[in-house]
Amino acid sequence: MGTHTLTATKPNDFALLVREGLTKRGQKELPSKYLYDDVGSALFDLICLLPEYGLTRAEERILSAHAQEIVSQLPESVAVAELGSGSGKKTRLLLEALCRRSALSYYPIEISPKALATCERELSDIRCINVVGLEREYLDGLLEVTARRGEQQHLLVLFLGSTLGNFDGPAGVRFLQQLRGILWPGDYLLLGADLCKPKDLLLAAYDDSLGVTAAFNRNLLARINRELGGEFVLNQFAHEAVFNEDTHSVEMHLRSLSDQEISIAAAGIESSFADGETIWTETSHKYSLAELNATAAHSGFQPQGIWIDDEWPFADCLWRVK
Repeated sequence: MGTHTLTATKPNDFALLVREGLTKRGQKELPSKYLYDDVGSALFDLICLLPEYGLTRAEERILSAHAQEIVSQLPESVAVAELGSGSGKKTRLLLEALCRRSALSYYPIEISPKALATCERELSDIRCINVVGLEREYLDGLLEVTARRGEQQHLLVLFLGSTLGNFDGPAGVRFLQQLRGILWPGDYLLLGADLCKPKDLLLAAYDDSLGVTAAFNRNLLARINRELGGEFVLNQFAHEAVFNEDTHSVEMHLRSLSDQEISIAAAGIESSFADGETIWTETSHKYSLAELNATAAHSGFQPQGIWIDDEWPFADCLWRVK
């Protein structure tokens, strides 16, 4: 699981991608970005509190302990843009450290107006910050930020959590290359990445004992029912987390518990499921340190620093635009 939605959700896009994903040959799939509607986002917030899911707490520990050290490596004049800000709770630690040097502008980029409103409330008491929320897709929002900043002002982009790991293989590098193309030399990216760890620990994080992650995953089918006139019977699909040894990724699936036909009116399809057939809903890639360094190099960034949590192996990486 990542932290927030990857791209904007337009009704026509939703119907189109549902149709494409459920009618393709071989493995059926649905894009993970659709997991994060209001219900899904609320369930994900609960997942972050579960004892099995240590990722969020790991990054909070890193930022709590090292925010000042991270900030000390940045230029004096800097604006901050965050891709998928959520509530802004973790970001506060960095913004407060930056504010000890000077006032600054902070641009949370989110597709959810609810998330933006929550973020603005969370950070409203930090008086030296000008919060300018942008309800945009990630790269569209970043383009708007670069158009607003001063000629001598550097930009720090925050991509926290493990959202990069939700991109499928080379797509993550392509996204970072696009991001790099928008930035200027001397800008910075602070990237969160979940690191490789034992299989049993990972599977427990994505299939918790309370069933919150299962509800989060099945809510995707409930969303199709609500928004697209789908006829999924939720208790006829089981949540499943599997570890892909080849890609070092955890995959979330929804497994059909019977032979069934599902009608989705707005997508214009009748989708057939065999007993045991799955819908692939999310990939969460786990990185090695060598892979992170290679990803930086292939994307046009120069690693400047890395901070790792020992309790739950997770890294926050500071990269500089070459």
